[in-house]
Amino acid sequence: MIEVDHVTKRYGDTLAVDDLTFTVRPGIVTGFLGPNGAGKSTTMRMILGLDAPTAGRVEVNGRPYRELRAPLREVGAMLEARAIHTGRSAHNHLLAMAQTHGIPRSRVDTMIDLVGLDGVARKRVGGFSLGMGQRLGIASALLGDPATVILDEPANGLDPEGILWIRNLLKSLAADGRTVFLSSHLMSEIALTAEHLIVIGRGRLIADTTVAEVVEAASRGAAVHVRTPDAGRLRDALAAHGVVVAATEPDTLEVQGLTSERIGEIAAREGIVLHELTPQTASLEDAFMRLTGESVEYHAAGFEPDRPDLEPVA
Repeated sequence: MIEVDHVTKRYGDTLAVDDLTFTVRPGIVTGFLGPNGAGKSTTMRMILGLDAPTAGRVEVNGRPYRELRAPLREVGAMLEARAIHTGRSAHNHLLAMAQTHGIPRSRVDTMIDLVGLDGVARKRVGGFSLGMGQRLGIASALLGDPATVILDEPANGLDPEGILWIRNLLKSLAADGRTVFLSSHLMSEIALTAEHLIVIGRGRLIADTTVAEVVEAASRGAAVHVRTPDAGRLRDALAAHGVVVAATEPDTLEVQGLTSERIGEIAAREGIVLHELTPQTASLEDAFMRLTGESVEYHAAGFEPDRPDLEPVA
């Protein structure tokens, strides 16, 4: 378990983290999200004892990181995958870590096999691709068989097969009862991997909830996609209910203001055949943008995604 309790971090006049409190529990994958400059890296560094909080308390498994007797066996972390001596081979890098932390030599081969680096284990890390370096960073984090795993952008540089592999690996670690804390800018991967979310902006907590609840909240009031050969008649039938309807295709309507169940009931009463009735849900990316819209440090010039204009029916 990771506990961040009323933590503040200042660098001179810069307030990087502002009275931040959250708990990362074992048994589930927790995603850590926030715009650039939100304080994510600073928070992760404080969890790992690399930076000291100006105020507040940070503990892993009930203790500050610096007080852990065997840190690598309790906490496995990857904040920068390429922070590895480029002249060493992957095997020798892991072996040096194992020997300095009392980890059996056999664990090195186990990790190399787990991350799929068997064929390049004896090659120098300096010649590794981004994806290979990422796999080695993950092997380093898991070398001590830790109960707590902290990874920053673990899917960075991985191909589709590698992304699926890390997704399944993180879920299996959580299913084994470990604490898994994952930071990423890939919203689609967080949505598929994490169950819980910690979202921060400008150093403050914005959300501490499940992925499902964040998406559900962002989807409230979203349109219902309806496809029917009687689009005109259905539009007329919905007019009495004060809804907002857009005709995006001759046989397709986007309806706001009624649930899919209510639209189906109205269509059935009018004898209108429906070929599709689909509530539109927000993506995690949509939800994230809504949550953090006021906390983004840098804004690109005004761009809004295209969407059909919605006009009230007459």
